[in-house]
Amino acid sequence: MPAVRRHLLSLADQVESATEVAGVGRPSQIWRLSDAAQSRFPDTHAELTVALLDSIEQSLGAAALDQIIAVRLRSSTDKYRARLDGVSTLAGRLKRLVDVRTEEGYMAHLEKQADGWLLVENHCPICAAATRCQGFCRNELELFRELLGPQARVERVEYLLQGGQRCAYSVRRAGMAASRH
Repeated sequence: MPAVRRHLLSLADQVESATEVAGVGRPSQIWRLSDAAQSRFPDTHAELTVALLDSIEQSLGAAALDQIIAVRLRSSTDKYRARLDGVSTLAGRLKRLVDVRTEEGYMAHLEKQADGWLLVENHCPICAAATRCQGFCRNELELFRELLGPQARVERVEYLLQGGQRCAYSVRRAGMAASRH
């Protein structure tokens, strides 16, 4: 572990770290790419996407933009449902959802919690669009709730666009009280 830490520290302009205390034991050191490092992974579609969103809103109005985002939600819901088809348990559905989100570039993983799970997305491949139009983020939460069904309670507990290190969602079985994260 010291060797890994040395390598990360040598990348001081490319990574950022934060200490996270969770329960008993030594605090965890959480590492993520810095804003400077993000530029090493060009998002050639971001400017075009933002320009298209602006054009839609300017030429057709905010209601048209909302309608287009709603169509995207329906399409995404259908696509995800097909991928989760045949998986009946909440844990199984979560694992499959994490696999699909990772394939899409969200760098997702699942952490088991005392009262459920924490669905973590360490990267946002649509960050430019989501920053411009937060309807995408609202729909993401709605999508997760729809896919996991009435047996699950899904709440966003960390949000990249509000200064979080990542987007994270608490997922509990229906009827379980929320814990503090």
